[in-house]
Parts: sequence; structure tokens; C-alpha cells
Amino acid sequence: MDRRKLVTRTLEVVLLGGLMSAVTIASAQPTCTGLPSHSALKSALRAVVTSGGNGGLGNHMWATVVNRDGQVCAVVFSGAVRSGQWLLSRIISAQKANTANGLSLNGVYPNLGIGRAIATGNLYGVNLEGGNFFGLQHSNPVDTAVAYGAPGHVGGNPIQYGQRNDPLVGQFVGGVNVFGGGLGLYDESSRAVGGLGVSGDTSCADHITAWITRDALGLDNIPGGVGDGFTNDNLILNNPPTPNTFEHPPCGFN
Repeated sequence: MDRRKLVTRTLEVVLLGGLMSAVTIASAQPTCTGLPSHSALKSALRAVVTSGGNGGLGNHMWATVVNRDGQVCAVVFSGAVRSGQWLLSRIISAQKANTANGLSLNGVYPNLGIGRAIATGNLYGVNLEGGNFFGLQHSNPVDTAVAYGAPGHVGGNPIQYGQRNDPLVGQFVGGVNVFGGGLGLYDESSRAVGGLGVSGDTSCADHITAWITRDALGLDNIPGGVGDGFTNDNLILNNPPTPNTFEHPPCGFN
């Protein structure tokens, strides 16, 4: 190959690489219209956590919001620094948001006459051995390359965790979680628009914190659900939970 052809080929590779990078960047920008911004989510979560009365251990929390496609829109923590809350809970909160969004629908189940909002805590009993959803937590694993970083990903920069540029933002991390802390998000028209996941304490405290945070964000206009009294997506507590029901165990710690 002569020098002119080599230069031309090099330019083609550079231009193609730049085009692919631009496409990748564009595809990573989530559509989050109607969902809380990073600052709105952080402010709401911090207010709920610091006000107390949520039970549990009194820990600080992580929260993640995904859009209707399951693409991450925002990741925040309530403490002063990222090490001020359980570090594992960053990804657990994303799992919960993905699960609640992925299994919540608009309207009601016609054969049951109950709303289609499902909290992650509603899945505990049906996921026990003998339940219809046994093994559900293994069905949609977290993409660890997105979660923690790998060649081609930027998830390995912990300085960004919980910030506006958290590496999860714009990504599809996946994951399924079957204990409390994940809720579907519904707008004023009772239309499903995404999911909220909260983690960092007992699963009951996670659920309570998510419940109050969702209310503060004005995205709790659910059509009803499989929760308490089949009118909402609250927890149905029973010790022990009955397999193949929507029950969840009490957590203790207030």
C-alpha cells in the first residue's frame, strides 16, 4: 500500500471511529421527560432520610430512577459523601428501579379488577419456592460491565458515583430485586413513566423511604396494585410470608 492510500485509509478509520463514538454518546442520552432531575431526586431523598421516622437502622440511602425503557436517568445518595451509605446499595437501588418499572403496567388486570402497579416488595412471596415467580431474581442479571466498568465502559470511576455524570446514567444496567425498596412511577394521568429504587437500610425501611420520596416527587398516581388490600403497591407483611402470595416479611428495627 503506497503512502497516499495509507493516509486515506487512516483518515477513514479515524472518521469512522469518531462517528461511532458520536452514535454511542447519543444513544446513551436517556429520555427522562417528566422524571425528576438529579438535584430534585437528591433533595427529595435527603429530606425523607434526614427527617427520620422511616424505621430501620437510620442509614443514609442510595436512589436510582429509570425511565419507561429501563434506562437510568439519575443516581443519588443522601449522605455527605458516597462512602456514607452502603456502597453495594448503589447497584441494588438500580436493580429495584429496573424491576418495579419492568413489572408495572398501566390500568388494571381485567380478570382481577386490580391495578397493575407492582413494588419489588410485592414479589417476595411469589418468588419463594413453590411460588409462580420462583427464581425470578436470576432471570435478568445486572450487566456488571455497565455497573462496575470494563473495556468499553466508564463504570470504573467511583468519583462519579451518585453524581450527575454517574456512569450508570444513560445505561441499561438490568437486574431483578424481590425485596422492598422499588416502586413504579406514575404521572398525573396514572400513566407508568419509570421506576424508583431505594437501598441502604432494611428492605422495609427502603420501601418506606421510596414510598415517601415518590409522593414528594408527585409520581405516586398509581392505578392500584397487588399490595395491601389490593388497592395499592404497599407491603403486605407476614411472618413468615406464604409462598405464592404477595407477602413480605417484617424487618424489625422499628
